[in-house]
Amino acid sequence: MKSICIYCGSAAGNNPAFLEAATQTGTLIARAGLTLVYGGGRVGLMGAAADAALAAGGKVVGVMPADLVSQEIGHTELTELRVVNSMHERKWAMAELADGFLCLPGGAGTFEEIFEQWTWALLGFHAKPCGFVNVAGYYAPLRAAIDNMVANGFLKPEYGEMLIWAEDIEEALARFEAYVPPTPKWNVSPVEQRY
Repeated sequence: MKSICIYCGSAAGNNPAFLEAATQTGTLIARAGLTLVYGGGRVGLMGAAADAALAAGGKVVGVMPADLVSQEIGHTELTELRVVNSMHERKWAMAELADGFLCLPGGAGTFEEIFEQWTWALLGFHAKPCGFVNVAGYYAPLRAAIDNMVANGFLKPEYGEMLIWAEDIEEALARFEAYVPPTPKWNVSPVEQRY
């Protein structure tokens, strides 16, 4: 594993534990010699994780649509900031750059991004780990919802169990390194860019 994509809020949230976790995530990814891939923002948890990785001597690659860069949301001190034309291109580039996808607390965009990668993984378009750091219990309701999908027959148990749930970043990184994907739901070819 050479790089990890993180998804997290462009806001800091209202619990100091969220910001602390984002800072720790950036620091530990850098110390592990991994590249941090993220949405390229300088604000919220995104910016805190990027700043921490850079401060720890790590490499940070951001990917952001030109419309957001022009609104001065883009981080200007990254190792590399890739400017793309759309959110679809952004997600595609981040997926290509990363060897795994890790979710910290965030809102609608955070959920949308990790759910896409999880869906691609269970379908067999890629075999990269997807996981959540359950900071201050933030993802407990989501985990319960996914268990409910399994209980009600909308998700096979192995596709619920393929998600990595960790209480801290150290646990998440260790579980990413040991990840073995399940047999994909369908016999498909690796995903190709369609945007």
